[in-house]
Amino acid sequence: MTEWEHAYTEHRQLLLSIAYRMLGSYTDAEDIVQDAFVALQRVREEDILSVKAYLIKTVTHRCLNLLKSSRKQREVYTGPWLPEPDIELEANNPEEQIIRKEKVSYALLVMLQQLSPVERAIFLLREVLDYDYAQIAEMMDKSETNCRKIVSRAKHKVNQDQLNTASTAEQNSEPFVHAFLNGVKTGDFAGLIQLLTEQAALISDGGGKVRAALYPILGKDRIQAFLEGIQGKGSFEGELLEVRINGDYGVLIVKEGKPSMAICFGAATESHRLQDIYFILNPDKLGRFRNQ
Repeated sequence: MTEWEHAYTEHRQLLLSIAYRMLGSYTDAEDIVQDAFVALQRVREEDILSVKAYLIKTVTHRCLNLLKSSRKQREVYTGPWLPEPDIELEANNPEEQIIRKEKVSYALLVMLQQLSPVERAIFLLREVLDYDYAQIAEMMDKSETNCRKIVSRAKHKVNQDQLNTASTAEQNSEPFVHAFLNGVKTGDFAGLIQLLTEQAALISDGGGKVRAALYPILGKDRIQAFLEGIQGKGSFEGELLEVRINGDYGVLIVKEGKPSMAICFGAATESHRLQDIYFILNPDKLGRFRNQ
């Protein structure tokens, strides 16, 4: 095995996780990582002090360039933009369970969208991947002082309490899943509503490709009315699968053999109440599961 082949095997999963956290899209993340390894093959081994650091820097900067070029597309996106979910059927073997522990929660992905691309990159490197400021400064071509200021600014933009609970995929959304499925079965979502905070929000992403709420549904009463309304219109018809979404429990609705909606739940509060519900309906963001 050559040095570059070894690097691919050893670092690919880490690089994918960085790119996915940055972009919110596995499809784009895989392209970025593949391009980084292609570029690596054109570099002489003696010119690189650390292959891992070189690859992280390359992937991070490619992500920043892609986010800058796609900014206008985000600005004209129809309705709320949500990250592409990582959907899988329940894993039973130990190896898959270990991999799941390394996944980034969906709630954290959504939270990271509040940050600018540069803030997101530096925040991830420091707070999630635990790199020191000297390493981050070298990777980002910035001073350590500047990086510290950016992390501080990013922390003020995100809800730190929710961030602490959202940073891991090892939460347990199973009670929310069961309450939702019971609501679909009975037409009465009161059980789920009781598990929400007063300021809960339901956010749908149809991307203009399928019908979805163009604005977040805010508050328990409105969420209940919305769920019961679309339930009556058959929005939840199909095969309902209990799946893992970014390592946590979620629901996938399959119609005519194709996924039509992924439903996942945000980070729970300290009182075990749910703050956010996410409906991903854009078919472009559900194709990854279709190929599994």
